[in-house]
Amino acid sequence: MFKNKEYVLYVEKSKSFSKAAKELYISQPSLSASIKRIEKEIGAPIFDRSTNPLSLTDIGKKYVECANEIGNIEQSFKNYVGDSLHILKGEIKIGGSGMFNSFVLSELISRFNKRYPNIKFNIVEDHTQNLIDKLISGKLDIIMDNVLINNKSIIPQKYSTETLLMAVPKTYAINKGVKDKCYTVAEIKEGKHNAPDAKTVNLKYFKSEPFVLLKSENDTGKRALKLFKINDIKPKVLFKLDQQLTAYNFTCSGVGISFVSDTMVKNLYGSSDVLFYKISDDDIVRNIYFYTKANRYLTKACTSFIEESIKYAED
Repeated sequence: MFKNKEYVLYVEKSKSFSKAAKELYISQPSLSASIKRIEKEIGAPIFDRSTNPLSLTDIGKKYVECANEIGNIEQSFKNYVGDSLHILKGEIKIGGSGMFNSFVLSELISRFNKRYPNIKFNIVEDHTQNLIDKLISGKLDIIMDNVLINNKSIIPQKYSTETLLMAVPKTYAINKGVKDKCYTVAEIKEGKHNAPDAKTVNLKYFKSEPFVLLKSENDTGKRALKLFKINDIKPKVLFKLDQQLTAYNFTCSGVGISFVSDTMVKNLYGSSDVLFYKISDDDIVRNIYFYTKANRYLTKACTSFIEESIKYAED
């Protein structure tokens, strides 16, 4: 009954027999006949054909759930066979935020592909919770994030550490009082902000300035709110955004102060319009992790990518 399960999955995805038939390059009557044979074998309909768009029956929902599980098991076996034959090829499905995909994974994947050109990467960009859901469901092999995920079904491997910095428009008059405490892009790239004697500032000094923050579901947004609370500050928040790079660009335009990671700053070409400050608080340091699903066979391609990426970061 699962021999032609992909037919059911295509119809379920497209909510249409005609669209699914086009994607499968078969005729609609042939597709309908194949699904009717499956339904006859089950003894119950998979699809409720009276709804528009097409929907699954309760039995159909269970069928799709089982079909996806079987598909994951089949793919896992194929991966195992490929690894057993010592063939480093296949596909790595990896996900991250826009910032990690742009500034970190792009370089890591480029380096890895030069050594292993037969490996194909399928890259997904999304928010943390959606990435977690896709990892657990088997749609992704690896995700990269700076959020510590406490889930027994997910395994973390530390990639590196990053530091949150405060980005302030250079035109702000308040910079004059702490001009000996700021860092430039060049100094961040040299790692001077992480030296044992690194200069820091107290967040309270900037309490009256306008801020452009990230939303609270973002780890950077959460940490910023925690810093304000610790310092008993009620910030003037102009607006909250989804992406760190967007907030930084608003800072470059002189709109407000933002919090950014040195991971991003190290990958910037530089801006004469922004000054960076390190806040005197332990919560500005966090780890970046590779996450994989527990109790799932991970291909040699995946393990090699993670191992070589971590080694590159350490070097």
